Amino acid sequence: MPESAFDRTPEQQALIQGWTPPEIDTTKPHSARMYDYFLGGKTNFPVDREAAEKTLAVVPNARTAARANRAFLLRAVDHVARLGIRQFLDVGTGIPVEGRNTHDAAQAVAPESRVVYVDNDPIVLAHARALLSGHTDGVTAYIAADVHDPDAILAHPSLTETLDLGRPLALMTLAIFHFVPDEDKPSDILGRLTDRLPSGSCLILSHLTADFDPVANDSGAAVYRKSGIPMQLRSRAEVEALVPAGWELLDPGVEVVSHWKPEPGSALPDPGTIGCYGLVARKP
Repeated sequence: MPESAFDRTPEQQALIQGWTPPEIDTTKPHSARMYDYFLGGKTNFPVDREAAEKTLAVVPNARTAARANRAFLLRAVDHVARLGIRQFLDVGTGIPVEGRNTHDAAQAVAPESRVVYVDNDPIVLAHARALLSGHTDGVTAYIAADVHDPDAILAHPSLTETLDLGRPLALMTLAIFHFVPDEDKPSDILGRLTDRLPSGSCLILSHLTADFDPVANDSGAAVYRKSGIPMQLRSRAEVEALVPAGWELLDPGVEVVSHWKPEPGSALPDPGTIGCYGLVARKP
């Protein structure tokens, strides 16, 4: 079989495309690269794998949770696309997974869908240039930015050239706000990201919790914090409280990601093996 871009390192991809790869710090673990490792990806470094293995030692189901979260992303995107959403802003997109990204799900329903990806890890940018390309009828773009600076995200030329903020869009914050502790005011950040969105826009959010296995999940969060990655797990009520005032939760509300509109006939795992909530809300 021919080599896929998904099998290349960022440096190899850069040489093929003739551009200089961004500087990547391989001395500290990064949440996006750890998540890639949990998903079985190759875009990670020894420091990421070491931190991920320490997490797996105390949370053996971390891989299961990561895969359930990715599956939730695809189902939620499919759902809002069938509601008529044609624009997607994916903040904290992470490293692309072949055939399982936001634009794959959105453009399978509506090829004209437009997607802007946002992440703060340079390695995501290195792959995004090659991998975040979708249907020719649609558009995909990438912004190197951080969720802590929502104003910079919304004002970025790549966003304003790709998305129309006067029309409904889906804001996606998958597995990102548990990296935003209370002192960083996650509700304020989410409010600044959603205030300008018009009626009919949707919010897709997932968030880790210790509701089902406090000892294991708190131990896993401690591994992240010791690795220099802030993490705060939240209860179901705390996750629901992140939803901006006035937005309506769509059925089935705040639910374990594996149980949120599962594929018909699929076997549902024990919620304790997932430890991650998901929700979709809509602005009236």
